[in-house]
This record gives sequence, C-alpha cells and structure tokens, in this order.
Amino acid sequence: MMKKSLSGKLFDVLNIAILLGIVATMIIPFLNVLALSFSSNLASMSPSIVLWPKEFSVEGFQTVWNRLDLWLPFMNSSIVTVSGTFMHVMLSAMAGYVLIQPYLPGKKFIVSSILLTMMIPNEAIMIPLYVVNKDLGLINSLYALIISGIVSGFSILLMRNFFTMVPYEMCESARIDGAGDFRIFLTMYMPLAKAGLATITLFEFVSRWNQFTAPLLFINDQSKYTLQLALKALIIDTDATSSNFLMTTNVRMAGVVIALVPLLLIYPYVQKYFVKGIMVGANKE
Repeated sequence: MMKKSLSGKLFDVLNIAILLGIVATMIIPFLNVLALSFSSNLASMSPSIVLWPKEFSVEGFQTVWNRLDLWLPFMNSSIVTVSGTFMHVMLSAMAGYVLIQPYLPGKKFIVSSILLTMMIPNEAIMIPLYVVNKDLGLINSLYALIISGIVSGFSILLMRNFFTMVPYEMCESARIDGAGDFRIFLTMYMPLAKAGLATITLFEFVSRWNQFTAPLLFINDQSKYTLQLALKALIIDTDATSSNFLMTTNVRMAGVVIALVPLLLIYPYVQKYFVKGIMVGANKE
C-alpha cells in the first residue's frame, strides 16, 4: 500500500477540520435549543449559550402545549401535512405511470411542459394562487393549504424514471391475464418503486411541515394557524408579551423542539431509500 505524502496528509487534516467546523455550526445551535427547552424558566433567561440544561425542567413544554395551546396548530399542521403529502405522492405516481405508456399521444410535449413548470419560482405564482383560492372560497381554510402544491414536476418525473425501470413486458403480461391499469399500477409498479415513493414522501413531508408563506397568505383565523405561524407569533411577535411570565426562553425553545420532532421521526424510516431515489430521479432518457 502506498503511503500518503505530507501534502496528502495535510489535505486530509484540513478537510476534516473544515467538515468538523461545518458540523459544529449545525450541532451547537441544535444542542443550545434543546438545552434551553429543558431548563427551568428562570435559568433559561440567562444570556449565554448552553449545551446542557440548567436546572432540568419540562416547564417550557407544559406551558407551550397546555397553556398556550400549541397542540391546536400542531394538529392543523399534521392534518395539512399528512393529507397533502398522501395526495401529492399518489397523484405524482399516477401521472408518472401515465407518462411511461408507449402509445401516449403528445408524450414529449407533456414532458416538456412539466419541465417548463419547474423553471417558474413559487413566488411568481403566489398572487394568482391567492386569486384562485379566493374565487373558490378556500381562503381561511385548511383545504387551501392541502391543495396548494398538490403536484410538482420534480415528483412526477422522478416517479416516471422509476417506472421506466420496470420491464414493460410485465405490464403486457398482466393485461393478457385480465388485469386493468389501476390494478397493475397498485400491485406491480408501486411496490417496485419504494425508493421513489420514499424520496418524494420525505421531500413533500418536510416542505409541507415547514411551509410558511402559504399559511401566512391564506390563513387569518388563529384557530386555523399551522405550527409555523404559531411559532412566529411565539418567538418573533413579542408585542405586549415581553413582560408576560409565560414567554420565557424555555417556552419558545420548547415550541421549536416540538416542531422538530415529526421530522426527526420520519427521516430514519425513509433514509435508506433516499440516496437511491435521488440518483434515479436525476437520470434522463
């Protein structure tokens, strides 16, 4: 085995140091938030960065969940995220299945149109989207958040690429045996595209759970606030709350931790499919 030169060893050391520095910029703020959330009310008000709870306590979680009713925005976000993600995944998968059919008329034009939509930034369509939802009577409704972004060009094309990996002869054989398109789609293509389904599920789940612009634009009723709007009011909107004993630092940080929990729970289940899904989704015909 060849020994590394001095310059090679220095490069490795420098590379590791830079990567550790980048990791530290992510880990330290997270540990600080976690430590403050589990500190007592008075100890959390100390203006310093802590990596371990001061006077361990769950007062912040009890206050933010029960007395500030964070459970209601949490439930609203859960409804929007779960139902919106499920519909997004199913519609994207069905569209991807249609696009692999060899005799689909205008297939190249459809694919080109989908690619075109990926070049338009989301900010450019917010006003037209608001007008459409207003005309449909969906303003101040969770339906507006569920329908918003119900499909995306990226998800459709990713599922299309996964489905093209399934031999079309299997589909023809199933049709000869009497299976219809919907049965073929559910029993053959969907099980063979788990990596793609997991990838778009993760992307869409994170996007919907963290979405802020759409709820800010469509929701005015506090009883229908999503978690991100509630956190904004809890952390940023300090008017008339700076002297409120409830608004201690551990209360605010407890709200942030609660918002992170669903993301930390879902990622381990889909992580093993994630890299494969991204690699296949990046392929082109």
